[in-house]
Amino acid sequence: MNESKSTPVPVANGARLAKLNSPWFIWPAAGVLAVLLFFGLDYLVTAFTHESTDDAFIEGHVVSIAPRISGQVSAVYVLDNQMVRSNDLLVEIDPADYSTTAAQKQSSADAQEANYKTMLAALDLMTVKVATAEATSDQSKSDADAAQATDARAQADFQRSRELRKQNTISQQEFDAAQAAVSEADANLAAAKQKAIADASRINEAKAQLAATKTGVAMALALFRQAQTAVQSAQLDLSYTKIYATSDGRVTRKSVEPGDYVQTGQTLFSIVPNDVWVVANFKETQLKHMRPGQPALIEIDALGKSLRGHVDSVQAGSGARFSLLPPENATGNYVKVVQRVPVKILFDEPLPADHTIGPGLSVTPSVRVSGFEIPGLAIALLAMVLAGAAAFVFRFALRRKLNSKSSP
Repeated sequence: MNESKSTPVPVANGARLAKLNSPWFIWPAAGVLAVLLFFGLDYLVTAFTHESTDDAFIEGHVVSIAPRISGQVSAVYVLDNQMVRSNDLLVEIDPADYSTTAAQKQSSADAQEANYKTMLAALDLMTVKVATAEATSDQSKSDADAAQATDARAQADFQRSRELRKQNTISQQEFDAAQAAVSEADANLAAAKQKAIADASRINEAKAQLAATKTGVAMALALFRQAQTAVQSAQLDLSYTKIYATSDGRVTRKSVEPGDYVQTGQTLFSIVPNDVWVVANFKETQLKHMRPGQPALIEIDALGKSLRGHVDSVQAGSGARFSLLPPENATGNYVKVVQRVPVKILFDEPLPADHTIGPGLSVTPSVRVSGFEIPGLAIALLAMVLAGAAAFVFRFALRRKLNSKSSP
């Protein structure tokens, strides 16, 4: 005889289902689910609206400090990793040799200046001499003209005396006197003409001396300017014995000590300014919607916190193309590799003053490439609604299961 027997609901299973249906389990579980949904939805929204990479580093200007002259270092005024301001005195080179050279060049310049002034005085003297010679020549020409007029009058008087002598109107003595006057006038005219010629030649001589003096003045001026240039060069070298900071920043890679002999152009240390930025090497597939000006969130590994920034520019070409040995894809078998393109990102807020942030530090930037964005509050509300709905569905399913287990 077959007897059908109903299987009773185990007490343990019923108690377990009742505990799961308790508000002390449902609502904490719903809270945990809401938190998980919040982070999951936030990650999903970020994945669709942001592009990020861990191939990113802090970059900045690195100013190398090097002497412009050679010499022995007499003093070093900075320490490793010290913060300096622009125009702060950093290093001093022994100035003794350069100050001596500057003094010698100054003495030479003073001598050339004195020579130049002497030549200027000689030029003034020769200018006066030319003017005097011209005046003397003019006077001689006037005297010659006067002597010619006197001679012409004497000639006329002699001709009249000759006619009168033929007529015995005048005596022989008067005729001889007229003839002597003509001879004297001729002699005076000849002497005046010779003197005028001699004085005119002195003008040419004075002008030649003036031209020579002008040449000497030009040469003396050139030597004086050359000496002045040498003085300026020596003083400039003397000023180079003191090395000043060109900008604000922090001293790095210091490799100089007092007593060292340094050469021109030798790097003594570097100064890293506080103005830094981020160079992020994004994959080329991440650049489809990336544009300058888009906001970014920069997580700095050394700080453990994120700072706001924005995209400044995108390099016109991949990093591999501008490397020392760019790839030559036209040879051999070609394998397509996703290229990375440097993107410059600037900080929108100041870096913490109590931390040293310099070039080479790792960062993880996240750039918002989409204008669509869901606020965090909306994501939190959606997560709470979904968690509440899940709790309601879960509780409804438990009740049905309990009811089905308890029915005969």
